[in-house]
Amino acid sequence: MRSVASILLFSLLLGCSIPKPLVERIKEEGELLVITRNSPTTYYEGREGLQGLEYELVTLFARELGVKTRFIIPDRFEEIIPKIVAGEAHFAAAGLTVTNNKETEVRFGPGYQNITQQLVYRAGSKRPKKITDTIVGNLEIVRGGSHEEVLEKLKTQYPKLRWVAQSELDSEELLYLVKEQVIDYTVADSNVVALSRRFHPELKVAFDLTTPLPLAWAFPHAEDSSLYNAARDFLEKIKNQGKLDQLIERYYGHAERLGFVDTRTFRRHSAKRLPLLIPYFKLAAEETGLDWQLLAAIGYQESHWNPKAVSPTGVKGIMMLTQATAKQLGIKDRQDPEQSILGGSRYLRLMEKKIPERIQEPDRLWLALAGYNVGFAHLEDARILTQRSGGDPDKWADIKQYLPLLSQEKYYSTLKHGYARGREPVTYVDNIRSYYDLLVWDNTQRQEKPKTKTQALSTTPAVL
Repeated sequence: MRSVASILLFSLLLGCSIPKPLVERIKEEGELLVITRNSPTTYYEGREGLQGLEYELVTLFARELGVKTRFIIPDRFEEIIPKIVAGEAHFAAAGLTVTNNKETEVRFGPGYQNITQQLVYRAGSKRPKKITDTIVGNLEIVRGGSHEEVLEKLKTQYPKLRWVAQSELDSEELLYLVKEQVIDYTVADSNVVALSRRFHPELKVAFDLTTPLPLAWAFPHAEDSSLYNAARDFLEKIKNQGKLDQLIERYYGHAERLGFVDTRTFRRHSAKRLPLLIPYFKLAAEETGLDWQLLAAIGYQESHWNPKAVSPTGVKGIMMLTQATAKQLGIKDRQDPEQSILGGSRYLRLMEKKIPERIQEPDRLWLALAGYNVGFAHLEDARILTQRSGGDPDKWADIKQYLPLLSQEKYYSTLKHGYARGREPVTYVDNIRSYYDLLVWDNTQRQEKPKTKTQALSTTPAVL
């Protein structure tokens, strides 16, 4: 049997060249071509630049390869798989669901997130209990996706099942049409539904159409597996490091914290109470450099923008300051809206200064908010407990898992500052993130006044 070396020498003598592995050619060329789509769950331009879970993952992968990324966005969702098959990009990172049919066309990498496919309807209409209940209404889905594949399979069991497959609209737009009562039902992935319901609480999930399914990157079927293997190793690495969970928490950790009533109450107060307070929030923002909408979200979480609010423990005002904190910050009247908002803003900045400089945004802000709520000493205890348990004490996604343990004697008895209501700061931070997203969404819609429904849907809020 010939050795590998003799085969290589023989090939060279014949003038044949063996191509370099794909991943090496990408490194030499310095560019990774990736197909994606504009969506809050994948890739979009937010207030701080490009964002989205797929964008974050691909950017990290490209950084590991030492190359830049060029994203390609097809006009229609149904074009993504054919473009990969045709070799127009190295792979697709577009929130694609792994299905048996699609696996014959592309090679899926390891799953990085599980979703279910959900049937969605509008609150106030009759809830469908089974898929055949949609026959009497309008069911529309995205053409070329896994939803169509699932419905085709169900149609063999229920021949009367019917739907319209849309090429021009995506899942977010179809969910909007359900909310506007233009159509009765749609099928969407659970992660998309969770984000959409923050802004359209009228949307309701009737039931899951599937068991949990993985989302994955899609590669062409090819003999050269070098890029596929590199991506597989990368995803396994960030999963083991906890970075994958941290990214998922960033985009979805607060998504379903608010219920229908919470969101409707918030919007009612936004219309009636907030306008009188906006000048004070903007004034505090000018002094502290914080986003006025973030300060407003904190104020709503603290008092529902009620200047006369008083808690059983004696904290008062819009930002619910203690007497000691107000004195420290030079605030004389805690129930004066301007003073309270300025005091709360200054206090948040004080909390931020206590956070180690190595901790980057957005974790830095979330930890400062948690400290604002539970106190910096208890936050430090939670970080110590996180580190003891093998988590990352600089990442909110890890710390929020251990904060609730501060109310259990088994844990708080081993820490310097003792008992704390550790669940409260977790809810506190998640709620503020949700209120902030709602404020950004509503204010952006009012400012842009889009002429078409599609333009309105394309505006995506910042992710805190």
